[in-house]
Amino acid sequence: MESPGNRRIVIEPLTRVEGHGKVTILLDHDHRVLSARLHIVEFRGFERFVQGRPIQEIPVLVQRLCGICPVSHHLCAAKAVDGILGIDKLTPTGEKMRRLMHYGQIFQSHALHFFYLAAPDLLFGFESPVATRNIIGIAAAHPELARQGVAMRRFGQEIVQATAGKRIHGTGAIPGGINKNLSPAERDALRAEMATMLAWSRQAVALARDLTLGHFDELAALGTFASHHASLVRPDGAMELYDGKLRAIDSHGAKILDQVNPLDYLDILAEEVRPWSYMKFPYLKKLGPGDGWFRVGPLARVNTCDFIPTPEADAARREFLSASGSGSGPCNMTMGYHWARMIELLHAAEEIARLLDDPDLQGNELVAPAGSRRAEFVAMLEAPRGTLTHHYRVDDDGRVTMANLIVSTTCNNEAMNRTVARIAEQKLAGRAVITEGLLNQIEVGIRAYDPCLSCATHALGSMPLEVTLEGPDGSELDRRTRSS
Repeated sequence: MESPGNRRIVIEPLTRVEGHGKVTILLDHDHRVLSARLHIVEFRGFERFVQGRPIQEIPVLVQRLCGICPVSHHLCAAKAVDGILGIDKLTPTGEKMRRLMHYGQIFQSHALHFFYLAAPDLLFGFESPVATRNIIGIAAAHPELARQGVAMRRFGQEIVQATAGKRIHGTGAIPGGINKNLSPAERDALRAEMATMLAWSRQAVALARDLTLGHFDELAALGTFASHHASLVRPDGAMELYDGKLRAIDSHGAKILDQVNPLDYLDILAEEVRPWSYMKFPYLKKLGPGDGWFRVGPLARVNTCDFIPTPEADAARREFLSASGSGSGPCNMTMGYHWARMIELLHAAEEIARLLDDPDLQGNELVAPAGSRRAEFVAMLEAPRGTLTHHYRVDDDGRVTMANLIVSTTCNNEAMNRTVARIAEQKLAGRAVITEGLLNQIEVGIRAYDPCLSCATHALGSMPLEVTLEGPDGSELDRRTRSS
């Protein structure tokens, strides 16, 4: 609570993230941190927008949530539509084309975040000049690295275009499968760049490793805390980005739950609402809202799986867990997200290379037949930022009556708030003078999660609204307010 003598610091807007947010930090007269919060200040109403629409339209509609990771929503919704139409198994061509689309999305998104958004902090330092702490600064100081980052993102987008029809907001995934195969010409054009992309992916892992280990004492402590981790895994415990069932582990690596079917997510997950943010706070029901929160995304996936099913990425995972000081348990280092992200980028490159050699991508059986219609279905996949859940119910005419989206960044909400509070305590407490460089370290902690703030915002209840009518001279004529 603010009172005379307290000092309120606001970071607004957050920079180098997708979407709009702010941080507020309250210090007392002795410069002690009283509170530190991440606020999501935009509202998205897609769960209501889609009500009344035919379920077949949903994969195209919901991807408008985001222009950075539309493929994730497109595919997760498509999987849910498959389930409602009673389609439990796609054709080989449909399944593999969707997977190729998904790996292309993972590849381009991870390249975007690491090279464009996170690398300026890691290469130049958290308190380096603002004018150089950006992608333009990287292009000036490390032109080859900048060129690689741009080219890697472009390659991932070309995979999305070849599978979804467009780089952004494509239409490739349709109920029961896909609306095109990969032509030999498209395959050959992508294959021609594959060796380079694999080489650059290895270099990206090495760069993230070297930057982390080169500043290990600083990075290992920054915003770090013990946490649970959750992700989808295969039945054999392997990392699984497109399908799988849910596993959660505690900060020591012990399993909290394992092989939970997405259809049963309401039995294990709940969402808490807090009045100062439009983003909800998911938690594991068996542990309660106080202790049941968890992290998702690259760090969680590397921790939660038993192995990565591609050889180079799995070797990189083992090195990561050993070098990060976690021993036989998970890595709880917040700044370890970047290294884990590049391991996943390498995994995506290996999977893309494997799929491009698969003749099923040139198959002509694109759509599986519908089965017995269901009234509702739940689908999950691993988006670049973590586990994504789409849940839909339909009426007898196949129109949506309920939609619930639990987005990756929403799952990380409590963790991001704890990161903000931890860094505020570490870097701001006791300081009378707060510099931009110190405040940037708060943003560095948020950027570790690669948050997609636009995707993650929805509210329970009424959206607060204030409308003011002003006269020509600027005087207030009338005001109407609706509280939450």
